[in-house]
Amino acid sequence: MNRTNGRRALAIAALFVLAGCNTVERLTQVGQVPELKPIEDPRNEPGYRPVSLPVPPPGPSVSAGANSLWREGARGFFRDQRARRLGDVLTVNVTIADRANLSNETSRSRTNSDSLGLANVLGFEEMVTGFLPGDVVPDTMVDAESGMSNRGTGEVARSEDIDLNIAAVITQILPNGNLVVQGRQEIRVNYEVREIVVGGIVRPEDVTPQNSISHEKIAELRVAYGGRGHISDVQQPRYGAQFLDIILPY
Repeated sequence: MNRTNGRRALAIAALFVLAGCNTVERLTQVGQVPELKPIEDPRNEPGYRPVSLPVPPPGPSVSAGANSLWREGARGFFRDQRARRLGDVLTVNVTIADRANLSNETSRSRTNSDSLGLANVLGFEEMVTGFLPGDVVPDTMVDAESGMSNRGTGEVARSEDIDLNIAAVITQILPNGNLVVQGRQEIRVNYEVREIVVGGIVRPEDVTPQNSISHEKIAELRVAYGGRGHISDVQQPRYGAQFLDIILPY
């Protein structure tokens, strides 16, 4: 077996090993419902990174007297029940109704024609016929033509409707007082789990008295809605199809 065949065999073997790992995992889940993830600190999840943003320097603090009913950061004389501390919970209202229709068309063409000859160059043009095969006419030594034509069309029609409420937990308080929130919700119906993840940065002033906030007031908003289970597994192409889709040039 030569080196080329050895590399091909190694690549095919690696592909079967990857497919086998997934097959073994799926075989262990036959007849089992998808497991729900345990409730844990979002900061301990793999890939979690604290948020770092530019913030203005803190202003001078104003303290009230010992017998004053006013409290710093409060909007009223009574205790503010809105989320403002690490670990507090608030409700995120996500209502997205997006429509997009895009249509593009590009057409490009180019035609080139070049000719080159040496009719008379101090008699040296006769030397050309000595080392070039066949009959060479110095006046028309080079004659080249090229043409190119490209045309592309594209169209995008997108429609999204999301309307949901999800509770999020304050995972970080930035130096300027803004809150970093993150929430996850999992719903299992038969053998399918629907996952909803939301996260972003919230100003405490934007939290309503009902301890909720709309998604358009959340900076760096991240919303993920997906699922896992038998239906999602059937909808995904197999590893072989994904591999061929990446490497095939056509």
